[in-house]
Amino acid sequence: MVKIAEVVARSVKPTFSVELWPPRSPASAMKLEQTLPILEELHPTFTSITYGAGGSTREKTHDLVVRIKRETSIEPMAHLTTAAHRKTELVLILERYIAAGVENILALRGDPPLSGDVELPPGELGNAIELVKLARSLGDFSITVAAHPEGHPDSPNLEIDRIMLARKLELADMAITQFFFVADDYFRLVDDLEKLGISKPVLPGIMAPTSLKTLEKMVQLSGAKVPNRVWQRLYGAGDDVEAIKSIGVEIAIELSEELLKRGAPGIHVYTMNEAATTVEIYRSLGLG
Repeated sequence: MVKIAEVVARSVKPTFSVELWPPRSPASAMKLEQTLPILEELHPTFTSITYGAGGSTREKTHDLVVRIKRETSIEPMAHLTTAAHRKTELVLILERYIAAGVENILALRGDPPLSGDVELPPGELGNAIELVKLARSLGDFSITVAAHPEGHPDSPNLEIDRIMLARKLELADMAITQFFFVADDYFRLVDDLEKLGISKPVLPGIMAPTSLKTLEKMVQLSGAKVPNRVWQRLYGAGDDVEAIKSIGVEIAIELSEELLKRGAPGIHVYTMNEAATTVEIYRSLGLG
């Protein structure tokens, strides 16, 4: 059994982890089949598996988590959200993971899908803190929660956001951040948590902005801020799709290098199931 938070906390060198999406179509399933063995060769510390809004990919997420656990050398972390779920449903999901030997959970409230056309009902549990408590009551899980370096878009202000995150981390074991583009925002988050008595690992989440359309949509839904210098570099490529991809990877590498140089415990890459981009980031950072 592998508890990811303990591995990250004990690691003497920066960790490297990735996020994957469960397939939603035959084409995306084929892409995932091509991506998995490539990522496995990188020996990531773990991979988190996303969970569709309101559980729309519930079974696909479960099946992919269990498959990775049983058939690969990668340790999976299962996303789980409170949105649109009754408590009894969440208990059943957690019990199934226990039965499958999965003990790493990312506890989330849940956000709308990228399409932006679904408004999620809140669910029986009010927030991620209650989900952490539920998971703790059922099994010996290693529990990760989400952090927002710039503050969650639904928080009234940054101070309250930090207090709520500290409350989550008093109960959970680790945090992974939403994607961001300014290293100072991450280190300000870590410093603020330390002032609140929290010193548990906070992994920075990195996304290579390789598609302007995707980036614009994710920014709209997440509330993340993109510096003008990033937009200028990307829009400077015009309609050259390959140039935009190259610039996006460069931006991710530059940010990751600064984070590791200044003491971040590792890098967590939002892969979008893109193997080539992830491999390029990994190799450029010299984490092999």
